[in-house]
Parts: sequence; structure tokens; C-alpha cells
Amino acid sequence: MVAAESGMVPSPLTQLTEEETLFQASVRRFALERLAPHVRAMDDAGVFRRDLLQEFFDLGLMAVEVPEEFGGQGGAFFQSILAIEELARVDPSAAVIVDVQNTLFLNAILHWGTAEQKRRWLPRAAKDTVASYALSEAGSGSDAFALATRAVEHADGDGYSLTGRKLWITNAAEAGFFLLFANVNPAQGYKGITAFLVERDFPGFQVGKKEDKLGIRASSTCELILDGCRVPKANVVGKVGKGYKIAIETLNEGRIGIGAQMLGLAQGALDHALAYAQQRKQFGKAIADFQGVQFELAEMAVDVEATRLMVYNAARLHDAGRPFLTEAAMCKYFASQVAERVASRAVEVLGGVGFTKDYPVEKLYRDAKIGRIYEGTSNMQKLTIAKQLLGKHPA
Repeated sequence: MVAAESGMVPSPLTQLTEEETLFQASVRRFALERLAPHVRAMDDAGVFRRDLLQEFFDLGLMAVEVPEEFGGQGGAFFQSILAIEELARVDPSAAVIVDVQNTLFLNAILHWGTAEQKRRWLPRAAKDTVASYALSEAGSGSDAFALATRAVEHADGDGYSLTGRKLWITNAAEAGFFLLFANVNPAQGYKGITAFLVERDFPGFQVGKKEDKLGIRASSTCELILDGCRVPKANVVGKVGKGYKIAIETLNEGRIGIGAQMLGLAQGALDHALAYAQQRKQFGKAIADFQGVQFELAEMAVDVEATRLMVYNAARLHDAGRPFLTEAAMCKYFASQVAERVASRAVEVLGGVGFTKDYPVEKLYRDAKIGRIYEGTSNMQKLTIAKQLLGKHPA
């Protein structure tokens, strides 16, 4: 739902430029025409189609902010948010693939990569190489810096050997690049954490078990196994011991991406509920004519529009170079709540058929749950928000 479709007057935050409107329309058309016919089969199989992945690259969706000289679109962060939203409206699994590529991996390389690293990796990431972001481990989830993966520098100083295991790594089954975090000096705690670019064919590196998940099933989530994985010194991203800074800042941007994913999911659920309510007849008229259903739809629409304002505001602040930490946490927290609530209400509007796989809303309901968990749980977002509030207004 955009303002023109809903009949609402656009707010300054949801008003798009002509370029943004055209970009949004192109992603929406692709999602409806090419993606939608395969969503159910991909969800059942738990596999994302390789041909659709290549179409993401061909459309420029996997390198929205990458400069044109490296094969990207040269667009703004806000455009990547629009793409994530529109894809999630049809399939949240597709959205998170694009999200991780743009808001996590590419943002890290664009901000902290050297000129040589950008020259080596950005063209491949723009053309045909899926990327992944490997931070989480069995003992480091919300406590992200408790990671145990160790990086030992070679005696000749030419690189590092990485040993450890990563869990819950999105895009891992398809990825050729992994921005992976390991500790070069555990005695220094988080100040030893360093970011490495690991390629899939590096000796000692292996993609392990793929998780069988409740939702976003077509998006791969796997274990990574490193057994003395040799990584050249030239593949250190940023400075040694400064990986924690890269992790913090990219995750702040990534939270806006998750907010956009949950926004698109909620909008998709509302779309289905609106269409069904106008078609389904009971007692001789469409159920949309009953006030009880109208109130449900109205409350869902309010939730979606409020989420859109929060997500767009955070993304606009990012592009304006203004602080957005609190707004990113707020939009991720709120959007994940709204997605779950709106998807649940959509199931109820559809009634019995909403509880079956004959209609997409049950899938959206399953997909929504992860929004409260990954890239920082809801409790971690509340903690961030509270710290910012108390820090700005000390006693």
C-alpha cells in the first residue's frame, strides 16, 4: 500500500522522489511477476531458486549502494530499504537475502574496505556473488562479543589461521563471500575482535548444517566450520582489533533493513486481508461490509503506516548523515511487533482458510516471528533505546 493506492495524503516521510517511485515500482513488478509464482514451492523445499538470485543481480538489487564504477547502482541506502520492503511484501525470505547483502556486507566493505579491497570484491558482489555476515556463535548471541572463534597470526606475518564455529548464518548456503568476525587476542576481550573476508573455497573453511526453520524457510541459515582456515592478511577488513566497531555500526544499519522487511511483511498481510474481505461473502454480503471486520482492517492499516513512518525516518536520517542509532532500534523493535500482530489478524480475517497453506497469510505469520529475534532481540532493542534516553537526559 502506497499513499496513491490507499487514498491517503502522503506524509513528508512517505513521499517518494520520482526516481524512488520508479525504483519501487520496478521492484514491485519483479516481485509480483517473477517471485510470487515460486514462493510456496521455495518455502516447502526450504531452498531459494538460483535463477531468481541471478535476477536479483541483473536488476541491481544486490548492490544498490555500490558505485557504478564497480558495477553497482550507485543508489542511496533508502533505495535498498525500498527494495527490501517490496520484496518482503511478497516473500520475506527474498527480502532478507537482499538485506544481508546490502545493509551488512556491502556497507561494511564500502565504509571500511581499502581501495584495493573494493576493487577486488565489489564487482563480484554486484555481478554474481552472494555475501554473508558471520558474527553469531553458540555462546555469543545477544552477547555478540563473547565469540570464541580464534584468529592466530602466521609466524611469517602473511595472514591468519581461523578456528571456530559460527551459527545462524544467513545466506550461508549460497554465499561466496563471508564477512567473518574472529578474535586475534582473547585476553583483550572485544578489543581483539577483527573482521575478515573469507571466501568459500579457502582451505579449512566449510559450510555445515543447514537449519530447518519455522519461517523464512527459503532463506538459508547454516553453521560455518573453520579448522585452521587460512586467510591472507590482505583480507582483514578495517584495522586489527577494530572488528567490534564494524559489527556495531553495520548492525545498526541492518536493523533498519529488518524493519523494512517486517514492514513489507505486514503490508503483504494487510493486502491479502483487504482482498479477501471484499471477496468473501457471508449473510448475503461481503465481510468487508461488517463493522467488526472494518475495524480490524483499519487498525492493521494504522499499524502498517506507523511502521512505514518509523522505518523511512531512520533510513532518511542515515542518508542525511545524521545520528540514527535510537531510531534504528525503535523501528526494528516496533516493526517486528507490528508484523507479528498484523499477520496474526490477517489469518483471523481469512478465517479457516487463513490457517491453511492455500493462502499466503499463514506463511507470513510464520515468517514474522524471526523479526523479534535476529539482528538483536526485542529486549536488546529496548535496552539500546533506554540507554540512549538515559544518556541524553541524565539525572
